[in-house]
Amino acid sequence: MDMILAVNFLAIIALVIAGAFFAGSETALTAVSRGKMHQLEKDGVPAAAAVNVLVGNRERLIGALLLGNTFVNILASSLATSVLEDRLGHRVVPVVTLLMTLLVLVFAEVLPKTLAIVRTDRFALAVAGPLKYVVGVLAPVVASVQGVVWRLLRLFGVKKEDVETAALAHDEIRGTVFLRHQEGSVERESRDMISGVLDLRELSVGDVMIHRKNMMTVSADQSAEQVVRALMATHHARVPVWRDQPENIVGVLFTKDVVRAVLANQGALRGLDIDALITPPWFVPETMALEELLDAFRERRSHFALVVDEYGVILGLVTREDILDEVFGRIPDEHGAMAQPGIRPQPDGSFYIDGVTTIRDANRALDWSLPDDEATTLAGLVIHEARTIPDVGQRFAFYGYKFEILRRQRNQITALRITPPEKAHNGSGEKAAAG
Repeated sequence: MDMILAVNFLAIIALVIAGAFFAGSETALTAVSRGKMHQLEKDGVPAAAAVNVLVGNRERLIGALLLGNTFVNILASSLATSVLEDRLGHRVVPVVTLLMTLLVLVFAEVLPKTLAIVRTDRFALAVAGPLKYVVGVLAPVVASVQGVVWRLLRLFGVKKEDVETAALAHDEIRGTVFLRHQEGSVERESRDMISGVLDLRELSVGDVMIHRKNMMTVSADQSAEQVVRALMATHHARVPVWRDQPENIVGVLFTKDVVRAVLANQGALRGLDIDALITPPWFVPETMALEELLDAFRERRSHFALVVDEYGVILGLVTREDILDEVFGRIPDEHGAMAQPGIRPQPDGSFYIDGVTTIRDANRALDWSLPDDEATTLAGLVIHEARTIPDVGQRFAFYGYKFEILRRQRNQITALRITPPEKAHNGSGEKAAAG
């Protein structure tokens, strides 16, 4: 009799351990880093390959774990009731319920799940091997249970085809990077670069182009000497060329082509045929995605394009460097230009900023969080939120930031004074406006 009692108690302990295995496995494989597991599999770790196979069919995995965990816990409780029934009589149900609740809660739930949270990847790699066989054995039963569940859900209008897809990979990566930055494990520069890469598919050419008001151009109607001098004064490798009127862009001049022609002409500008050096322009729509434009630059082996609207009107220009600036941020050039021109910090903590400065550039340079969904520039943001074109001296408060209009030229805001909240990176709170 004592031998049977001892065997039963050992069986109960074994069932609790099995329950701990299933509970801990569920937590570990649910929270495991799939990116890290794929890298480990690529490095030749067999256990990582098993983890990826299990996580690849998450519905079957969770079903098998829940089935195994439920079965062993109920079996352990039933066995404990059978063993203690002769000794406790009518008190067996409340006593066994209390004992098994404590035993299962501590040793088969909290303890293994806590360990799985603390050592997620290590725990997942340890259990992946045996769990692969367990899931395979339980697969037919799990499939039957899942079939019954989906039939029941159909009664409530829920269909398997309507299952919500997981968050997009880009959003998952972005959220992870920003979380790690807040924790201090990812530097701000790295966060901004990764975010810039992810944003390429969401941004259009119109978001990064140089507006036509700021374009450096030369006139084909000028003399060769005037064109060369204007070209040299721009410090640009490529310059748009117009004829008759500035909106009539007829081509692009490459500085290196002009220099070669001057050298071939023995340094003389007289007699230089500028028209022969003008290359045909390439026009792209402002709605074109940056990711698509980058691919087009690569295919055409070009770094320069003119931007037009739906009516074919010139809006500005875009270069490969403008796209790279979205990823790496602005880099000072060899002529000493500032990394982020148009932003001047003031002693009181405010900033004098040109109205044409884009919201993305300001957010990146100053680690702000102003929204750029409805406007591209800071001036555009103020006009959008104010619902009017403000006068000089007017002040507004949006998203925790204070805006003061410093200069206005006709209907264009050319300079603002912006005072960020005490913690600018948390300045996405409620907006308010004041005239």
